[in-house]
Amino acid sequence: MPVQPGARLGAYEIVAPLGAGGMGEVYRARDTKLGREVAIKVLPDSFVNDPERVARFEREAQLLAALNHPHIAAIYGLERSADTQFLVLELVDGETLAAKLEGRSGKGLRLDEALGIARQIADAVQAAHDKGIVHRDLKPANIALTHDGAVKVLDFGLARQDLGPAASSRLTPSPTLTFAHTQAGVILGTAAYMSPEQAKGRVADKRSDIWAFGCVLYEMLSGTRAFEGEDVSETLAAILRAEPDWARLPEDLQSPIRTLIERCLKKDRQQRIADIAVAQFLLDEPFTTWSRAETSTASAGSSRPLKMLAAALALTTIGAAAAAAYLSRSAPAKDVTRFLVTPPDRVVLVTALRTGSSALISPDGRRLAFTARDESGKILIWLRSLDALVSQPLAGTDDAEFPFWSPDSRSLAYFAHDKLLRIDTGGGPSQTVCDAPGARGGAWSREGVIVFGGGAGKGLERVMAAGGAPVAFTTSAFGNHRFPSFLPDGRHVLFVISGIGTPEKTGLYISAIDSPQPRRLASADSGAVYAAPGFLLFARQTTLLAQPFDLKALDLTGDPTPIAERVESGVFGGVLAFSVSDTGTLAYGLGSGRDQSLQLMWFDRQGKALQAIGPPAIYLGIDLSPDEKQIVVHRHDQGVGGDLWLTDLGRGTTSRFTFDATQDNSSPVWSPDGSRIVYASLRNGRWGLYVKPSNGSAGEESLTTPSPLVGPRSWSRDGHVLVYAASDRQTANDVWMLPLVGERKAVPLLNSRFQERFAQISPDGRWLAYSSDENGTSELYVRPFPSGDGKWQISTAGGWEPRWRGDSRELFYADSLQLGSMMAVDINGASAALSFGNPRKLFDMTARSVVHPGAEGYMRYAVSHDGQRLLIPTNSRAATFADSSSSPIAVVVNWVAALKK
Repeated sequence: MPVQPGARLGAYEIVAPLGAGGMGEVYRARDTKLGREVAIKVLPDSFVNDPERVARFEREAQLLAALNHPHIAAIYGLERSADTQFLVLELVDGETLAAKLEGRSGKGLRLDEALGIARQIADAVQAAHDKGIVHRDLKPANIALTHDGAVKVLDFGLARQDLGPAASSRLTPSPTLTFAHTQAGVILGTAAYMSPEQAKGRVADKRSDIWAFGCVLYEMLSGTRAFEGEDVSETLAAILRAEPDWARLPEDLQSPIRTLIERCLKKDRQQRIADIAVAQFLLDEPFTTWSRAETSTASAGSSRPLKMLAAALALTTIGAAAAAAYLSRSAPAKDVTRFLVTPPDRVVLVTALRTGSSALISPDGRRLAFTARDESGKILIWLRSLDALVSQPLAGTDDAEFPFWSPDSRSLAYFAHDKLLRIDTGGGPSQTVCDAPGARGGAWSREGVIVFGGGAGKGLERVMAAGGAPVAFTTSAFGNHRFPSFLPDGRHVLFVISGIGTPEKTGLYISAIDSPQPRRLASADSGAVYAAPGFLLFARQTTLLAQPFDLKALDLTGDPTPIAERVESGVFGGVLAFSVSDTGTLAYGLGSGRDQSLQLMWFDRQGKALQAIGPPAIYLGIDLSPDEKQIVVHRHDQGVGGDLWLTDLGRGTTSRFTFDATQDNSSPVWSPDGSRIVYASLRNGRWGLYVKPSNGSAGEESLTTPSPLVGPRSWSRDGHVLVYAASDRQTANDVWMLPLVGERKAVPLLNSRFQERFAQISPDGRWLAYSSDENGTSELYVRPFPSGDGKWQISTAGGWEPRWRGDSRELFYADSLQLGSMMAVDINGASAALSFGNPRKLFDMTARSVVHPGAEGYMRYAVSHDGQRLLIPTNSRAATFADSSSSPIAVVVNWVAALKK
């Protein structure tokens, strides 16, 4: 029975009913403890004994708890009073959009009012999609408007969180076809906002929300629903077969907005806008910008072609028409034009291995390059001519990171497998230029010199594009020198010292080829590029700035001017997620600075997810305590560095262990007795090893500062020896051993010219497992520890990040840097000659997309001592490739004109 006014549910006194739906009854209530008014959503009595309905009700609470956004009504709690289960929600005072639109048939809202509401709805939808949550019931009745004009999206009772293809295959009832259990045929929602795929009983993904968004925007502007019928069946038939009456939209509606609605309402979701970020991008544009774009060339004749052009610029799938017109040079561009490029179907844009949208426009302004990952996990460089509709992969660029163009726009250089490579975009194989372990970003001068950012803690290095041995260009006294670019003279280089160090030292720098002493120019969160007629472009947080630059004085002048918002950030410290051509075309990754967070998850040996651990975050190094009661993790803070955190697995609590993220405290390893944790930390530009009691009862102790790059990997069971990773300019990634008793003199274990990584001492102390690329690809090896005869190759098709079972009789590893397939192999080390079985695949992680590159060798997963569970960070957004999680690339033709306005 409905709850009566005056009734009490725990601390909440019911005031009045607000509404009822298929998933609950909603009431205004007073919180007697805190003296505030709230909304109470009660699970109907008829559903209390229905496990599916109860689970869905609880899931709504969990999904709302995962969202924290000003345009989504908040949840305060999930509670129970006697036999009544209810949600405590934010009370939104005001009216629903449905109420505001009621009685306005044929007369929509004012354009500025409608677009303002739509922008806020898009923000809320994006926030949900960023968490992998699909609303599935977006409609005016579920959109509230506060008295001050703010939007609040309500009712996530039918929302679903994507958990990958397996979850997507489990069909759930369509929200608009949920019937009252006591009155067959009475629909609780409304079919008018249902997408065609929902109408056909197929799974709804985020493009279904985009369809509903288009329906709502159409209704706000026209005053009528996009699809109507006398009953449900006629409405569904209209959705599946009919088109909205486009004549009902205002005659003076700007064509980009009209085109936005049309593309939201494409019946084939493959042709529909793939990401609500497209709507955000267009709705970010001031009303007057679209008006100018449509009237600026009225004197040329008819305005209709111009409207068609503006519409084409609005959307990626038809943006090539505008680009072709620009490239033809039939008339000089006099105004700013913008369009978007989204990734190909079932492909996700990445920067290195992280989801992100770095954009590389060629110097001649004709082609766009970007790196992307397909559903198999393969990463390639993709090329898109601006006068074409499709992007094409560039064969032979497997695992490419941070590509950059040659000055003549004919070749691309990139990094892969600790090498710098180049490839002719017209065809032919990639060629190795030089070794480049851990490199971050590069630039190619007209004189054939390449400068690139070295690994962590290193300065810039330079090499001839034809090949050779790299030489030091800048010397790193602190921080990371990364993401360089040349000034037009080919002698001076801009770069960023990123993330790690004191704020007054990090930022944008300049150096000369013949005098590489760095000079700081400005505070910046990215590298910079020079753009004619005399500006430096660089980012601060998510804003792209243009500041005048004097090429003679080699210094900034004037004040910076914002030219783009929501530029991709938080992917890598200092990353250049933007580029500009010699012809004045700007391209940048469009994002929201989201943290690409991961969720720690226990899996069984078959890959079944068992339990989520801790909050979503950027998890890098992970280690499990010897008693399996705690984990320690290196958790990265965007563009800043990282700190260590402890999670108590019994209590489910998480607390900070180190307290200065600028030191990039990382790569934690428990001592064998669980009393201490050793980790790497960057102090005054030098990496060192530090140890601290795991209970925080005392301060840290410095063990050694041996190398520009260092990270502990394994601690012997007797506690006497620590194995750690270090890097060297001549021998790249090496394995060293530090005795913790006696003299404490570090000695190398493996320091050949090959990449030796991920060293792990067996629990019985007799063997050392590690990865090496001595055969051309990274494979897993085992040798006696600390010394002895023999070495055995364990893996046969790639080997990374080994972990031992607690009894030393099984080794786990990943077959790729992306943690593609988790593998296991039986080990018998009882005798002097190791014996082992055939490697076997446990399960595939590709679709779950662990996104951090791990180029410096973070140990990114842990194994329980009995070998029955694996703790692995997974993509918390849970996006599938059909439901791409990456934002588009924005292209701006004649960007300088924006400054004049």
